[in-house]
Amino acid sequence: MAYFTVPKHIFTGINALDEAMPYIDTCGERALIVTGKHVGKSPMYEKLVKLMEKKKIEYIVFDGITGEPTVRMIDEGLRTYREERCDFIIGLGGGSPIDSAKAIAAMVVNSGKITDYMGKEITGDVPPVVAIPTTAGTGSEATRFTIIADQEKNIKMLLKGDCLVPQIAVIDPDFTMDMPKSVSAATGLDAFTHAVEAYTSKKAIPMTDTLAVSAIKRILEYLPKAYRNGYDGKAREEMSIAALEAGICINNSSVTIVHGMSRPIGTLFHVPHGLSNAMLLKACISFAMEGAYERFAKLAKAVGVARAEDEDIEAANKFLEAIDRLCVICEVPTLAEYGVKKEAFTRTIEKMAEDAITSGSPGNTRKAVTREDCIRIYKTIYAD
Repeated sequence: MAYFTVPKHIFTGINALDEAMPYIDTCGERALIVTGKHVGKSPMYEKLVKLMEKKKIEYIVFDGITGEPTVRMIDEGLRTYREERCDFIIGLGGGSPIDSAKAIAAMVVNSGKITDYMGKEITGDVPPVVAIPTTAGTGSEATRFTIIADQEKNIKMLLKGDCLVPQIAVIDPDFTMDMPKSVSAATGLDAFTHAVEAYTSKKAIPMTDTLAVSAIKRILEYLPKAYRNGYDGKAREEMSIAALEAGICINNSSVTIVHGMSRPIGTLFHVPHGLSNAMLLKACISFAMEGAYERFAKLAKAVGVARAEDEDIEAANKFLEAIDRLCVICEVPTLAEYGVKKEAFTRTIEKMAEDAITSGSPGNTRKAVTREDCIRIYKTIYAD
């Protein structure tokens, strides 16, 4: 059985926020704007608050999201929400503020601590969440997932529930123009990973297949352009659409081995999520292709990197070459080049492999993934 869910309202394109305001107006009377300090001083923020003031929507700003969200940040945001008597939440920024907005909303109506919900389905009549991304990659504006770091256990928690899907997603490519090259690369490659994993997941369905192919085509063509020239309006627009498509894909078909192995690297070595995905892409996809060549070949042909007459193994390997080219263009560093020390990395490999398997994501891979497989791949990517 295929199950498909998306935000209730999606607005895309230039001036999407203007078009969305009548719908945002129905969400409540007092918003908690969840963001980071940098975005909180940006033109995007200024535009949002001016439109809210015009609509006479009250708001309180919580700009305590620094880096990837932690349990402490969620607790602080929740306290602000309650003390200020807010009744809906706006996540403005990259994946971290949007993930945080969803986590705060979940805890408004659920008891205990957010750490209690790892591995459980989060439910409840949560306050409306409006997601306004300023990057093109995480797809959090369209998903039922949020990733929060539990610093006590040194793990990233993958939390889930249909109630976490934002009620409104606003995707305005103008909001992504200020992304630095490094963020453009990391978030773009995150979206690419989402689309590839969703298409090759055991949970793939026809509707996500269509969106995944579309997203991959866009990213292969437009991520290099956005990376080289951040003010290329067409490239930014196409990447924003691709990120949304890829987010919808993982919301309904999930991720696989790359994300499972990526999260521990981000937690322990503070590598940005999209970048750690990119570091793993070639090695993980090479592993996943074995035993699933037909599926990867079909994808390679659908996105135009292989010919219709190519044999499955040949076509799948051409897709692997396309991944390699994209990572080279985006100047993805190795772990060593990023500054991760070999001794420290090697010392944590067994824990990372255990955490990867425990997350459940590798279990969606068409080829069976064991803890020992993860250990071998971790060793391979440092050697590279």
